[in-house]
Amino acid sequence: MIVKKENATNKQFLGVDFVVLAIGEKSMVTKMLYKTTDNVPTHSHQNEQNGYVVSGKYRLKFGNFDEILESGDSYSIPKNVEHSIEILEAGEVVDVFTPIREDYL
Repeated sequence: MIVKKENATNKQFLGVDFVVLAIGEKSMVTKMLYKTTDNVPTHSHQNEQNGYVVSGKYRLKFGNFDEILESGDSYSIPKNVEHSIEILEAGEVVDVFTPIREDYL
């Protein structure tokens, strides 16, 4: 499947704007559009989450990790693991979820 940027789906979840870039049989790619006013409290989901920081600055906490992430950094959060993100500087993050996040459709 190919998704041209003009056909990507703009969404919002718990106040956070994001774009659904592609949906495959078992995974999905999103681009999170974080603002400093966004709040991503501690939560978990049944999806593995792998992310790449395109821009911005974030504090990611999960398991024994409490790290500041900036452009070029990446991460992998196992499924069902509680995590939170504090937005320190607005920016964009590309996330891949496996399986597909039904609540993002």
